[in-house]
Amino acid sequence: MSQLRLLMERRFWPLFWTQFLGAFNDNVFKNALVIMIAYRALDVAGVGSQQLVVACAGVFILPFFLFSATAGQLADRVPKSRLMRWVKLAEIGIMGVGAVGFWWGSVPLLLAVLFLMGLQSTFFGPAKFSVLPELLDERSLVGGNALISAGTFLSILLGTIVGGLFIAGGPGVERWVGAVVVAVAGCGFAASLAIPGTAAASPDLGVDPNPLRPTLDILRTSARVRSVFLSILGISWFWFLGVSFLSLLPSFSKDVLHGAESVVTLFLAVFCVGIGVGSMLCERLSRRRLELGLVPLGSIGISLFALDLALASRPFGAAFAEGALLPVVRFLSAPGGLRVALDLFGLAVFSGFYTVPLVTLVQQRSATAERSRVIAGNNILNALFMVVSSVLLVALLAAGVSIPWIFVLLALLNLAVAAYIYTVIPEFLLRFVAWMLAHVLYRLELEGDERIPDEGPAVLVANHVSFVDWLLVASASARPVRFVMDHAFMRVPVLKWLFRDARVIPIAPARDDPALLEEAFDRIAAELADGELVCVFPEGRITRDGRMAPFRPGVERIVERTPVPAVPIALVGMWGSFFSRHGGAAMRRPFRRVWSRVRVEVGEPVPPEAVSAHDLALRVAALGGFEPPEPYEDDAPSALDRGDRAR
Repeated sequence: MSQLRLLMERRFWPLFWTQFLGAFNDNVFKNALVIMIAYRALDVAGVGSQQLVVACAGVFILPFFLFSATAGQLADRVPKSRLMRWVKLAEIGIMGVGAVGFWWGSVPLLLAVLFLMGLQSTFFGPAKFSVLPELLDERSLVGGNALISAGTFLSILLGTIVGGLFIAGGPGVERWVGAVVVAVAGCGFAASLAIPGTAAASPDLGVDPNPLRPTLDILRTSARVRSVFLSILGISWFWFLGVSFLSLLPSFSKDVLHGAESVVTLFLAVFCVGIGVGSMLCERLSRRRLELGLVPLGSIGISLFALDLALASRPFGAAFAEGALLPVVRFLSAPGGLRVALDLFGLAVFSGFYTVPLVTLVQQRSATAERSRVIAGNNILNALFMVVSSVLLVALLAAGVSIPWIFVLLALLNLAVAAYIYTVIPEFLLRFVAWMLAHVLYRLELEGDERIPDEGPAVLVANHVSFVDWLLVASASARPVRFVMDHAFMRVPVLKWLFRDARVIPIAPARDDPALLEEAFDRIAAELADGELVCVFPEGRITRDGRMAPFRPGVERIVERTPVPAVPIALVGMWGSFFSRHGGAAMRRPFRRVWSRVRVEVGEPVPPEAVSAHDLALRVAALGGFEPPEPYEDDAPSALDRGDRAR
């Protein structure tokens, strides 16, 4: 996969290994402490081992509540590369105190170190995620996030296993934990020294020592851009689900599936590897760019596999109720055992599809000067959702709800949350429909899509072959596109809601509704003035014979009013498809040319002073290998000049 090349590049590998070693260290220390408390029945001031184990999670998360706002301010005020080195240097000292705690066997000291570990992670997180857009270009950002996500979960898995092995070695072996975590912290600091230097995003920003005020300010900052804030809520919801499933895995394995301790380790490994695989696949499925269509796909997969996980556990209830706990080999060979493991793997893979695009969106659409604070706001809400998840699980288990039914409840809640997010941000749903069209119904090939401007206004000009041309253009663009469409589509019940929320611009013939026609041109001008992309189909109607019709001069009127570049786009391979008018009316023969190759060719942008309707038509014809159309003759009205229907 192409993103693996980043591991060889100076702009990325130091950050990757700094993060990997830090997450590994956290989990070696934390799991060693938790298992030592649980299996040696340790207590502190009369607080029993079970309560201490639960308290460990709270001790580690608490700094995220208290200091994420301060961490976000600091990461925007000072160079992020410098801040990360400070944090990694502090980690060496913190782990040194932890080594003393393990040597003395002092649980109170180890709990204090656990809090300090959470504190240094709190300050590292905003800098880590906000520096990625400064180190990587847009084409590498999805791959970078995928690698960070995959590496983090792999390090969690390895750290958890190594921490457990230390304690399993018997009394006294835990003293070696201290030596290991100090050494790993030193390696992490060494890696951080190679992180490329960055400039401070907002050097004049004040850092408020009172955590309450900046916390409220940062949450308000995070909510400024609606799509960013709702993406943060989506990420926080993932952590709600993740903590729920991971917290239930030990009890689910032992009490429901009757698996031994090795089965829990297998499940943890399967889950972490699945997250890594899903994260790594994101770049390939999204063509190395932000693809929001994967988010609905991820949420659907999470719910389906969670539901099947509950169903797959049913055979274990009666068959093994009285028997000994099953080791890994016997569990996998038992009826339903492999199915359970595959459900966990599938749930994790689709979780990767869900989270990587959301994290990338937050990075891309946050203002550079406040990106660290937005990510700090994300950390605060993540921690809040994790705490709520733990409280809900305790309440459900106390009420006697079985673990399989909790999985069902989580799956249904996930569908409800997804429906809400996709209702308030239809861009996710539109991208999902476009992605499905491009990857399931057809095999879309993109050529020159990097010529669509990454920012700023432009008019996209395409030939019109089918009723789904707009979805193909949407697939070619990493940015949202405002489409100009026949007003009749706005009366179709489902499409009416979808197009309205996607800010589709309806247009009507002058003879039918001259006011709507002028309103359409006003809206086009307003969208371009706001820096958006607007797509028009200047032929005025879908082709009936597969040939290009002349381009009407309405596009010239658009560019004359708002001087912006025009980008020619050729849609190739849709003629003869189910959605085209080949052989008569469209959409009459279902399975016609399904899974065929289609291509979107994007040409060089044409500067506004050189825009001509006929020249654009010739450019589109050359891109697609079509017969060039004749120049337009003013013998029929058009929706883009005098009002002909866009169909």
